[in-house]
Amino acid sequence: MSLRNRLVLTVIGLLALGLFIGLGATWGALQDWKSDRQPDELLSRSLNVALISGGVALLAVALLSWRAVRRGLRPLDDIADTAAEIGSGDLTRRVPPGPPNTEMGKLADALNGMLTQLETAFSERRASEEKLRRFVADASHELRTPIATIRGHAELFRRGAATRPDDLAKVMRRIESEAERMGVLVDELLLLARLDQGRPLEREPVDLSALAADAVADALATAPSREITLTAAPVVVFGDSLRLRQVLGNLLSNVLQHTPSSATATVHVYPADGEAVIEVEDTGPGIADVERIFERFHRAAESRTHAGAGLGLSIVAAVVDAHDGHVAVESVPDRGSRFTVVLPTRATRG
Repeated sequence: MSLRNRLVLTVIGLLALGLFIGLGATWGALQDWKSDRQPDELLSRSLNVALISGGVALLAVALLSWRAVRRGLRPLDDIADTAAEIGSGDLTRRVPPGPPNTEMGKLADALNGMLTQLETAFSERRASEEKLRRFVADASHELRTPIATIRGHAELFRRGAATRPDDLAKVMRRIESEAERMGVLVDELLLLARLDQGRPLEREPVDLSALAADAVADALATAPSREITLTAAPVVVFGDSLRLRQVLGNLLSNVLQHTPSSATATVHVYPADGEAVIEVEDTGPGIADVERIFERFHRAAESRTHAGAGLGLSIVAAVVDAHDGHVAVESVPDRGSRFTVVLPTRATRG
């Protein structure tokens, strides 16, 4: 029974109790009136009966009302206690559920739903803040290395390398190389920041088979001795051609950097179930920590000797996600890895 109905029935019962007590007092007075007693005595007796019965009725009404209200509002005390514990920082607390289909039950369900959303929001905020702190720390660490290198070579230049042509050329090459590396890192960080902010990308029809052919050609130009094959069927998606080209380039660059020269690579592009699929497969040594491969600044132990900040695959994941797609990786030790990118086609997006 709902709190409203219980309070209404309690008030009706208390009024009935008072009415019956008053009727009883009146009936007793009428019985005395029928007797041979004097009117003054009858009036005095009726007044006493009315006062006593009224006092008893008032006391009974007050006690029963207090008990009914206290019992009906007890869930509010539980809510207040829960709110106090939540205010002290315990977001896991919940309001005790009330009887179903009652005001307190509905209120408890609504508050618990709100508390769940608040706990989720705070958890996401803490995770986001921790991720941001880690991102800033990693970015600072990655930028510190080229800056320190540039500073060191500038110091060599100041100490007299300018008077030695061979040393001067070496110093300038190193400064230029580190400046270029720092510029690439800053560009990658800015791209990830834009993607995190959800800024809209260019949307136009893009032929993935043509992009894959360009990416493979560029990879072969970089490493002519590598064996990279392409099997591509015509498939068009609706997206940003520059960023999708970067996805293919980063996946192939990952193969070239982290597999031996004897390893082969294969790129497949094909439509499947209304979606576009890109697969980049290699016969390298495989990836040890697949679950962390798309984390920013993460570099596997076997790849720490190679250049790069560990942002290439993070950019792949972010760009694919911005196109409403998903990317996955499968890896078998000593047999190779396969990255699979799935994107909605133009027809799927409608």
